Amino acid sequence: MRLYALCDQDLLDKREISIEDYIRIAIEQKAEIIQYRNKNANKQFIKEQLIKIRNIYDGFLIVNDAYELVEFCDGVHVGQEDLKTIDNDPVRAVKTLREIIKKDKILGISTHSKAEVLQANEMELNYIGLGAYRNTNTKNDISTILGEELDEIASLSRHFVAAIGGVQKSDKFSNVTYHVIGSGLLS
Repeated sequence: MRLYALCDQDLLDKREISIEDYIRIAIEQKAEIIQYRNKNANKQFIKEQLIKIRNIYDGFLIVNDAYELVEFCDGVHVGQEDLKTIDNDPVRAVKTLREIIKKDKILGISTHSKAEVLQANEMELNYIGLGAYRNTNTKNDISTILGEELDEIASLSRHFVAAIGGVQKSDKFSNVTYHVIGSGLLS
């Protein structure tokens, strides 16, 4: 199992956990990737958090949505709804993002179905997040739970696959590269 740690600022604030403490936990758990997600802050705060993380973590650092801040990290992850803010056509949105962030940066998107995975196969991505595997407390708006079907759908991807949504370290997959662990990392 390879670990991709989801560092959600709202969850940290709710549990009164500092970014530094979370990163230390992620390092102890041998996280290869950390994604910083903050849906409510301004870009300056997100930039400051990315710099804090980078000062204590030398693995891959991904920012959620804030592609304008890609210079402070290794790449960007964008959800389906956030792609639509760039372009209504996800293929064009990814093409635009790739032009903005350049080829040397990591680019990943969320997928939730076989159709989205097949569409992602036509995109210039480094990985996809696929899920939700099960319910999670890091997101309130989960409309699709893939369950055991996740691994089968993952087999259709030509990109690395990160299993998202309620994933636990003990979960077993055949076609998944990374387990994305959010609040479970704090347990």
